Amino acid sequence: MTSKFIVFEGPDGSGKTTILKKIKEILTEKGYQINDFREPGGTRISEKIRDLILDNSNDEMTARCEALLYAASRAQLLEEKIKPLLNEGSIVLCDRFVLSSLMYQGIGRNLGIDKIKQINDFAIGNIKPDLTLFFNIDYKTALDRKRQNFESDRLENEEDSFHKRIFDGYINLIEKYRDQIVTVDATQSIDQVTNYCVSIIEKLLEE
Repeated sequence: MTSKFIVFEGPDGSGKTTILKKIKEILTEKGYQINDFREPGGTRISEKIRDLILDNSNDEMTARCEALLYAASRAQLLEEKIKPLLNEGSIVLCDRFVLSSLMYQGIGRNLGIDKIKQINDFAIGNIKPDLTLFFNIDYKTALDRKRQNFESDRLENEEDSFHKRIFDGYINLIEKYRDQIVTVDATQSIDQVTNYCVSIIEKLLEE
């Protein structure tokens, strides 16, 4: 079996994390070897970096520091977990990847997409997703959903204008790279979204 690296992207509260877990269960039952990770996180070191980034008490963290920490967490996850698994022929599902940094730090923090891409090019080397699924839902709807069910972290607590910039950035980039990113209507029911995503992934696995 050929390895595949599949990334789930979208606004906070879009449902991508829930759907990822359901897809893992379905594909595992069908006999596929599935591993999943979240970003930032996925290793002991990366989880510590996650705690630093998302801790609400770290309000003095600068935008550049934040961007570099995300890239550092990503580099550790890739070297320690993702690359070895892909070399073994595994399917890897990842909750966020470089696209999130381009949006949240490049656009949301106004650092510029090109600079964030340079940082992450160094962090990830030649590793790129075989498939990126973008969970499309209005940012306010998604945020309200997330804030109602979970305690908000440092980024989720940013002003709505921050999240609007990110959402608009996602939409603009997806229009530009339609051939590389599959858009998922995240306003549908969990079962509908899950079934659609499974059908897309299975087509990729059959190639």
